[in-house]
Amino acid sequence: MRKPELAAAIADQTGLSREKASEVITAFTDQVSASVAKSQDVTLIGFGTFNIRKREARNGRNPRTGTPIRIPASRTVGFKPGKALKDAVR
Repeated sequence: MRKPELAAAIADQTGLSREKASEVITAFTDQVSASVAKSQDVTLIGFGTFNIRKREARNGRNPRTGTPIRIPASRTVGFKPGKALKDAVR
């Protein structure tokens, strides 16, 4: 499902216009992005938690030449699904 399809589904369920539903989705994603960028976890009970995960530096291999390379440490966004989401998928 892409953003326009999600906005349409939310509009149908809530009675909002598609444009307003799209604005709500954009506001939500902007707030999650801003919070995670500040290293704050975003927890939605039953849905899941967005958080920052740290990757340690590690050794890798250049797939083209096969030569070993050093991959530096980095940060990435992680998502841990909540119980309700896990149960819905089963």
